[in-house]
Amino acid sequence: MTTEVTSPPTSASPTARRLWTRGRGVVLALVLLVVAAVAIAVVRSDARHGRLDPHSADPLGSRAIAELLADRGVDTRVVTTFAEAADAAGPDTTLLVAVPDLLTPRRQTRLHAAAEDSGGRTVLVASGIASVERLAPGVTADPANSLDSTLEPDCGLPAAVRAGSADTGGIRYSSDHPDADECYRSHRLATLLRVPDSSGAGDTVLLGAPDILYNDRLDEHGNASLALQLLGSRPHLVWYLPSPADGSTVTEGEGEGEGEKTFFDLLPSGWLWGTLQLFVAAALAALWRARRLGPLVPERLPVAIRASETVEGRARLYRKADARDRAALALRSATRIRLAPLVGVPGTQAHSPEALLPALSARLDGDGPSPHTLLFGPPPGDDAALIRLADQLDALERQVRRP
Repeated sequence: MTTEVTSPPTSASPTARRLWTRGRGVVLALVLLVVAAVAIAVVRSDARHGRLDPHSADPLGSRAIAELLADRGVDTRVVTTFAEAADAAGPDTTLLVAVPDLLTPRRQTRLHAAAEDSGGRTVLVASGIASVERLAPGVTADPANSLDSTLEPDCGLPAAVRAGSADTGGIRYSSDHPDADECYRSHRLATLLRVPDSSGAGDTVLLGAPDILYNDRLDEHGNASLALQLLGSRPHLVWYLPSPADGSTVTEGEGEGEGEKTFFDLLPSGWLWGTLQLFVAAALAALWRARRLGPLVPERLPVAIRASETVEGRARLYRKADARDRAALALRSATRIRLAPLVGVPGTQAHSPEALLPALSARLDGDGPSPHTLLFGPPPGDDAALIRLADQLDALERQVRRP
């Protein structure tokens, strides 16, 4: 009595372990990308969160100066849109523009027009070459910043004289206005410049650096005294924090185009850069996971496949792709390899017509198609010609094998 032992079936379906083995690299890359993004966000938030914001208690915030101004009866109002800032100009108001370079050229010109002859004070913090020409006509910003942070007043402006040394070193200014006060000079150029307006009641103050407004620098040197005198000369302080996302509409006479923003114009620059980095990471992951070009690697199949099935499957692929040239080449190549040892030609010269055809002609009786046409001829034009070629190659091989 015999017992038939049946081996357990082999499944070709991927298991959880195989899926984890294949995908753990991608998962690890995604985890590292998320960790790096979080780390960068934390570092950037520590460095830039609340910068020059009078509500922020961070080191680069300005809550301390706002509290000191409040103790002296000066109320501080924060605005984030251009329309609010332009409407705030008045004789009893100090308008502080935190980052003037963020304003568009048209809005810089309109803001100067709103503040001019209003009798109030406009304070421009670190206004660069791109904005100072429109916000303060007649004033020029030097392209080279001051190398020193703490400077002496060196001028007759009462606020600077009382404050003494202060951290105003940054952008340096020069003016052609005869009554301008040029203070805290660095290499003969002022880092604090006060330009009176034409009426004499108001003025524009340019600060070369925002350091005297920071929470962590306010208690150094004469920073607090200088900031209080510059910002506390009027009972009201409007603190304008420009933003690229300022969505105020175009007013009449401003012209077309400035308020008509596309979807990408409304997106902050950080989102655009983040999306670009995600696309780069995805491309790198796809390149890393892509199949490498090179020789095929033999793999043990879970089941045994008969040679006839393999030949039939490949033939169907050739037929589906209309690859009669490839099929004919495979038939002719295999026939030449089998005929070469039968006629005494080395295997290395089986595909050489000069070596194979003379030896083959000596074994043939001259009837039938030419051996050169059969073994080295052009590809067949249709399926019928391909079948005829296969039959003729079989006949040629049988004729050579005949004793």
